[in-house]
Order: sequence, then C-alpha cells, then structure tokens
Amino acid sequence: MNKSKFDGFINRYNLGGEIESVMIKSDDSNLSVRMISDDKTLLGDVSVVESDFPNGEFGIYTTSQLKGLLSVLDEAISVEETTGAVKFSDKGTKVQYMLAAPSVIPAVPDLKALPPFDAEITLNDDFINKFIKSKGALSDADTFTFTCKGGNGEVILGYSSINSNRISITVDCKCNEDIEPIAFSAKYLKAILMANKGSKTSSLKISSKGLSHVSFTDGDYTSNYYLVEIK
Repeated sequence: MNKSKFDGFINRYNLGGEIESVMIKSDDSNLSVRMISDDKTLLGDVSVVESDFPNGEFGIYTTSQLKGLLSVLDEAISVEETTGAVKFSDKGTKVQYMLAAPSVIPAVPDLKALPPFDAEITLNDDFINKFIKSKGALSDADTFTFTCKGGNGEVILGYSSINSNRISITVDCKCNEDIEPIAFSAKYLKAILMANKGSKTSSLKISSKGLSHVSFTDGDYTSNYYLVEIK
C-alpha cells in the first residue's frame, strides 16, 4: 500500500494530535474509524478505499507514536498483523506497533437521530484560509459563533455580548430562518479544515438545536465531523 494514502487517513482523524486513541476497522475494500474528543464536543468518522490492509479491528492508543514509526519508512509499504501488533515494512526496514485492547479505547456513541440543520455554509478556499488565519490571530478564542439575520450569515471569533477583540467573517450560506448566535469549538474546526484542505466536496451545516456537521469528500476519502454546541 502507499504510505501517503494511509498517512492521509490518519491525519483526517488525528486532527493534528487532537484525537489519539481509536479503533481502526478494515475489510476487503475500506479502512474506517470513528472518533471522539476527550471533552466529548467532537465526534466523527473517516473512511478511505483501501484493500491492502489486513482485515479486522485494530486498537490504536497513541496515534502520534504510530505516525512516528511510519515516518522512517519509504512510500511503498506492506502491512501484516501479528499477535497483538501490526508490522509495517518497506524494502529494508520493518517497524512494529503494539495494539491496544478495545477496552482502553474511548467508546463512540451512535448519532441515531440528527436534528434538522437550519443553515449550510459554503466551505470555499477563501473561507477556509480566512478562518485558519483568524484563529491564529485570536489564539485565545475558544469558540467560533455563527449567526444569521435576514439570510446574511457571519462566523465570528471572539464573540461576546460586550465589546471584545473579534473577527467577523461574512459567509456564503443558505439559512432557513434567522439563527441566534450559537457557538462551537474553534480549535477543532481549525484542525478539521487543515486536515481536509483541498477536498473536492465540503460543507458545514448548523442546527440551532446545538449541533454542526462538517463533511468532506476527496477522492477515496470521506470524512464527517460533528461539533456539539459550547454554551
């Protein structure tokens, strides 16, 4: 298999180190993973078309360590499962990653009944670049706030009911109705956007009931992330 393809899969769930422990599932045609953040405000799933990985379920406790091991290998790698471990190798080097028991991997709840989404924001390159730069400029801003009035939507970093340092980004969006200010994690959205930059298809949907859904499709990759409202 191509190491870069597996790296792309890892990067989309690891989100720059925000998600470390997951169960990777593999069948004859796909690799998939479901994840949840430590603070429970981010859930998601990532999948990639890949047939060269052994079938089964694999407990990854420290993704950063797995990435470090893979970094020493060439582009073309082979993968095999051994007792309690996965071995990766290129022409001259072998690395072994010890698997974790499923019991130590955080359980990810099922999202059985999603609320209706009231707004959809177009995730074009302009918005993605501006949001990433804005989060860098206001590094202390924990949340981004979305609001829509009369069909005009804004994403605001540093939002407060009183005067504050803030950045307001006008967004191209479709709103079914006016939406009062609703806040989600800015840290996680920045990590999500960075991990999926260049995706062919993307969207950000927001429900006034307290949930947002960020989705991407890029070639063999499909990524979904759900952010829970921060009050």
